[in-house]
Amino acid sequence: MSVDPDWIAVDWGTSNLRVWAMSSADTVLDETTSDQGMGGLDRSEFEPALRGLIEDWLSKSPLVLCCGMVGARQGWAEAAYMTVPCAPLSERPSPAPTDLDVRILPGLKQTAPPDVMRGEETQIAGFQALNPGWDGVLCLPGSHTKWVEISAGEVVSFQTFLTGELFASLSDHTVLRHSVNAESLDDEAFRTAVSDAIARPERLASGLFALRAAHLLEDLGPEEARARLSGLLIGAELAAARPYWLGRAVAVIGAGGLSRLYTSALAAQGVPAIQADATRMTLAGLIKARHQLKVSL
Repeated sequence: MSVDPDWIAVDWGTSNLRVWAMSSADTVLDETTSDQGMGGLDRSEFEPALRGLIEDWLSKSPLVLCCGMVGARQGWAEAAYMTVPCAPLSERPSPAPTDLDVRILPGLKQTAPPDVMRGEETQIAGFQALNPGWDGVLCLPGSHTKWVEISAGEVVSFQTFLTGELFASLSDHTVLRHSVNAESLDDEAFRTAVSDAIARPERLASGLFALRAAHLLEDLGPEEARARLSGLLIGAELAAARPYWLGRAVAVIGAGGLSRLYTSALAAQGVPAIQADATRMTLAGLIKARHQLKVSL
């Protein structure tokens, strides 16, 4: 079937590239993905990677609207950062160096304390579009988890935690790799470790090595060890992010498994959190950015 989109939505992360052919009514006509994320490309390879997915959609030279790490300093073209407090995506996107009509959405930055985001601001804008008037805190789990304060339609402040990347590094590249080589997690062990880390975050480093010792001396199983590793790291994050989630409305935006861990950890602290699908929020944010761009033209 021939696809002739009015515009093209692009989510270009570090590891993956996802594109949607969009109608003038913002319905999805087609979609496809590749593993050609920003992290594996040099600057000259971005246009071929994109064309490889959308070549059949270019008969009308449609607008191509991109979010994510494609706009990083190491990406196709560095896009601006907007300074919080501000409404996400409220500034014009930056053009990419190509004959195609490619625009890259701006990220967000915070000056005190210093922090940045790229890609998550589009999910935030999408959540706001689907939940108008919502005030509270958004948690966006991932390699670099974000906690974001939303008020009166603006991102007021945010804080990033390296929790996901720490988990991957510890489980794959340290002595703990011998103890946590499991695919699934023990739920009860996870919740207990979260509570332990929130109560005593200063004991995180010793608690991590205790996983190895318990494996050697007490036959701690890999599912429980992996659960405790995840729980200790997420619990330490929750302890540091307490000013964000304590007594606030919280929504978690992400993929199923990791989001469920965060909602479970928050529920154990008496904080009910709603879940929102990251892909749906990203596409809603790109649609919102397209509407804003049409108004400004």
